[in-house]
Amino acid sequence: MTPLTPEWIEKAEGDFTVAQLVLRARKRTNYDAVCFHVQQCVEKYLKAILQEHDVRFAKTHDLIVLLDDVVRVVPLMEPFRESLVVLTDFAVDFRYPGDSATKETARAAVKQCAAIRAAARVALGLPE
Repeated sequence: MTPLTPEWIEKAEGDFTVAQLVLRARKRTNYDAVCFHVQQCVEKYLKAILQEHDVRFAKTHDLIVLLDDVVRVVPLMEPFRESLVVLTDFAVDFRYPGDSATKETARAAVKQCAAIRAAARVALGLPE
């Protein structure tokens, strides 16, 4: 593995853990934060794949832009395109006044993230 790939993975795992913990909070659950950390987890896993394959990538939160590069080296990620369209918006949408995530949105986001995370880990030669 390249030296930076494990760092991307570690950061992604941190976001995944935070999303899960916040979703399980008994009081004052912040569904906006869950969605943001889900997006961040997926973004960092896509960047880990690109890093591992020595593919340069732009500084972007747009998961589709990243996916377009990822599928050139790991085609098995293509089926997640529809989910990534939705998750991309979570980088910004719920961080500012206007829109707020619901419990259902947050749960669905974590579920989508878990599936994408599992596929990314397989692509990186890691256990699911």
